[in-house]
Amino acid sequence: MNTFVNLTVYGLSDGAILALAALGFVLIYKATGVINFAQGEFLMIGAYVVYSSFVVFGLPLTVAVVVGVLFAIVLGVLIERLVLRPLVGENAISVIMVTIGLAALLRAVVQMIFGTKAVSQPPLLPRNAIQLLPGTSVPISRLLVIVIAAVVLTAFTVFFRRSRHGIAMRAVADDQQAALTMGISVRRIFAMSWALAAVSALVGGLLLGDVSEVSQRLATFGLYVFPVVILGGLDSVPGTIVGGLVIGLLTQYVSGYYDAGLATIVPYLLLIAILMVRPYGLFGETRIERV
Repeated sequence: MNTFVNLTVYGLSDGAILALAALGFVLIYKATGVINFAQGEFLMIGAYVVYSSFVVFGLPLTVAVVVGVLFAIVLGVLIERLVLRPLVGENAISVIMVTIGLAALLRAVVQMIFGTKAVSQPPLLPRNAIQLLPGTSVPISRLLVIVIAAVVLTAFTVFFRRSRHGIAMRAVADDQQAALTMGISVRRIFAMSWALAAVSALVGGLLLGDVSEVSQRLATFGLYVFPVVILGGLDSVPGTIVGGLVIGLLTQYVSGYYDAGLATIVPYLLLIAILMVRPYGLFGETRIERV
């Protein structure tokens, strides 16, 4: 029972971080139709920016997080304006290749500034353990990751459903031409989607860097975003939460009960299975194009 509870808590926390990263992926895809292969690098950049503000420049943690959020917003807007906007109207393969190149560029910039080794950062969340069941204890940091991620995901959900800008983003995702006729600036929504995607990835990178390490391995962890969004649905925000939790739990259970090496490829095996059985994911919208 001790092993099962620990694996469950670790799986839920990993899944919550994956849901944050996948949320950004879905936001970009819904609003712009772009498949962003640099979402894992956004996780990494977020962790390194907060590390730099908190450790290198010695800012208070709250200020460091605010600096990280502002940096993420600026980065997302600049990428949309300077990299993606000139590609409007180009074929999907060209845009995908650009996002792959963007991922390589971001990783190279981090290597030039911080090197290839993990950096040392003081713990941001408490490191002591709490007893959930008799003889079963789990790190408080992992529980706090679940809580923080849940709060952030809830805030994003309320934003999409209740705020003016959130409703505008949903309108652009449904029909860009209709949104234009209603006076909604599609270009502004595109920039906002990239900015929010960078912010959600920053929060995920901050949490993941604290419970594991701040290194370029964070970008590799971000590769699990693709099984998550395929499982939940490329255009489904609730699907990202379900997909993230399923992938997080699955990898932890396989790693804990069977083999850690197999756990790294199980999400991709699940991805292949979902594509064969339900290509639009569990919550994705089925679209049929007639020619």
